[in-house]
Amino acid sequence: MQRLFLYVKSVVKKECKAEDCRKVVVISMKKSKKLFRYDNAGVLFVLPAFLYMLVFVGYPIIRNIVLSFQDVSAGNLVRGTKNFILFENYLELFGDDVFRTSLFNTLKYTILCLVFQFLIGFLLALFFNKRFSLAKPVRGILLVPWMIPVTVTALMFKLLFATDIGVINYILRSLHLISKNIEWLTTPGTAMFALICANIWIGIPFNMILISTGLTTIPKELYESASIDGGGKVQTFFSITLPLLRPTIESVLILGFIYTFKVYDLVYVMTSGGPVNSTHMLSTYSYKLSFEMFKYSKGSAVANVLLVILLLVGVFYIKATTAGEEE
Repeated sequence: MQRLFLYVKSVVKKECKAEDCRKVVVISMKKSKKLFRYDNAGVLFVLPAFLYMLVFVGYPIIRNIVLSFQDVSAGNLVRGTKNFILFENYLELFGDDVFRTSLFNTLKYTILCLVFQFLIGFLLALFFNKRFSLAKPVRGILLVPWMIPVTVTALMFKLLFATDIGVINYILRSLHLISKNIEWLTTPGTAMFALICANIWIGIPFNMILISTGLTTIPKELYESASIDGGGKVQTFFSITLPLLRPTIESVLILGFIYTFKVYDLVYVMTSGGPVNSTHMLSTYSYKLSFEMFKYSKGSAVANVLLVILLLVGVFYIKATTAGEEE
């Protein structure tokens, strides 16, 4: 009798468990149906990109931040010892002459490139905004520097500024402006000049296209009204063109700052940070610390300084654009 009772009890338990499993399956199926509803189609389209960014962008950034607070080099990496030293890497960096030089070089390089890129791009945009024959084909040709890979551009300018076979020295000698070849890429001052020239050449089309797009959004009726009221070209430019181009100009300058500030490939190919660390940027110095000197934690700290600066600029850009939209 007792065995029969135990047998019945075990059967009842199994049936209860089976019923619970059925309920779980039904609930999960209902949830999955809700997930795949038409209203959630946008979430499903975004999900692959979100997972990609999380794995290949989010994780490396977090790992890099953690690494900057550790003491990791080629010596202790093999042993697996990663001691946390908190802000010691950052304190060492701000006492490092090469880091300070790299930070100053990055700011100087970015500001000078931005000024000349913007001014030349703005003038070209105003010029091609006029209607004349061959305007569109010539504007399309001017986009070529922006479409060429940066590494190819760097190699081209490296040949242009070469000491013995460079075209720049050949032209200057032909015009009798110099008596001997200038060592453009092996002298601190001229090496930075060559880098700035190369980046200006790359960035002019970017500025020209964005400003040209902004000019097309300005209603022609405003210029007609200004001409009827007797407004001159200079007065029209400062009273109509510049104020209405303000959002475009802000976007061009801030995006240009971000693209230029994080420069790496152009500098690495042309000078590799030399001569005597005179053209090191934050990005190239981070690479040198990590993969040439094998000081991984200090290299991560430099990269995080670069990240923080760009984040601050990004926040300023978002605030500027949202304030412009509210106005």
